[in-house]
Amino acid sequence: MNAPFDRKTAPAPAGYRDDLHAWAREQAALLRAGRLAELDAANIAEELDDVGSEQYDKLESALRVLLTQMLKWDHQPERRSRSWSNTIATQRKHVVKVLRKNPSLKASLEEAIAEAWDDARRDASTETDLPQHSFPADLPYDWAALMERPFDVDPPA
Repeated sequence: MNAPFDRKTAPAPAGYRDDLHAWAREQAALLRAGRLAELDAANIAEELDDVGSEQYDKLESALRVLLTQMLKWDHQPERRSRSWSNTIATQRKHVVKVLRKNPSLKASLEEAIAEAWDDARRDASTETDLPQHSFPADLPYDWAALMERPFDVDPPA
């Protein structure tokens, strides 16, 4: 737990651009002490916006990796591995976790998938040495396929 803010014993105020960590701790201490007039409101608002953007970026990143792996799986069946299957499962868990912690991101899900798709096609091309045009321009997977389609290395006989 943080000690109460005491301006007499606190170090000189940290500049937002000079030491983000120290600045954030100072702003938190001022907020907890109810010293609202001393807050750096403009930069606090900027940081809060950044936090929201970071959550969107986490969602988009997990979707990009998931889609890349699915493309590799579908276009290089001879190279399928347990590692690919595990990566798909892990990224699905990341998507679910980000959406559970940030339910408002569901409103941006189509946008995140579209952004992830463009990057996934490029990444899959790079990772497979297949030309990008060999991957569909439009997303071939619906939400159920993204989140539930089985990816078994050793399909049942």
